[in-house]
Amino acid sequence: MRRNDILISVIVAEIDAWLALGIFESIGFDLRDFLKSFRAESFFPILKWIFNYLPITLPFLGVLFILFFSLFKKKAKWFFQFGKYILIGSLNALVDLSILNFLMSVFAITSGWYFSLFKGISFSIAVTNSYFWNKFWTFKHRERKVGVREYSYFFSLTLVGALVNVGLASFLVNAVGPQFGLSPKIWANLSAFIPILIAGFWNFSSYKFIVFKK
Repeated sequence: MRRNDILISVIVAEIDAWLALGIFESIGFDLRDFLKSFRAESFFPILKWIFNYLPITLPFLGVLFILFFSLFKKKAKWFFQFGKYILIGSLNALVDLSILNFLMSVFAITSGWYFSLFKGISFSIAVTNSYFWNKFWTFKHRERKVGVREYSYFFSLTLVGALVNVGLASFLVNAVGPQFGLSPKIWANLSAFIPILIAGFWNFSSYKFIVFKK
């Protein structure tokens, strides 16, 4: 694996760490209470240590993560790309949630159609961030310059994922409502995160075989 891949992994994971800390601070996240809601208190000691030193532990874990996927680079190049896509996906998810939390904090709104609007804005910004990282690092599609046409394909295909992303998040927030004793703001974040995982598989396939196909 190239040094460049390790360096980018560290940079992405470091940004992830600080964005995550900002989100936790914004929503008043309490790890013990969160794990207790899912009856997973046994994970608290190790997770508490990781969270206390997140700007150090997360880059280390990010490097280990990408090193694992690089082991399959020669036999299954797509698997290594998928590993990089997941790492960039974590950054996009946190960019998405950071902007969403910023908008919810500024306007003091965590539900209703305003939430759907905020989610649409945060998702669009995260998509633009995703385009550049995936183009130049994940799929190394450098033979083509950044252009309106390529970005339009990227955004249009991602829009399908957006329908799932925003639609499901809005359903969980507005129709289902807070569960497991979680606060509305933490539930809003959890509801925003779950669709990101589901839409991620669609996005990877469309990026690899359509947008950045070589």
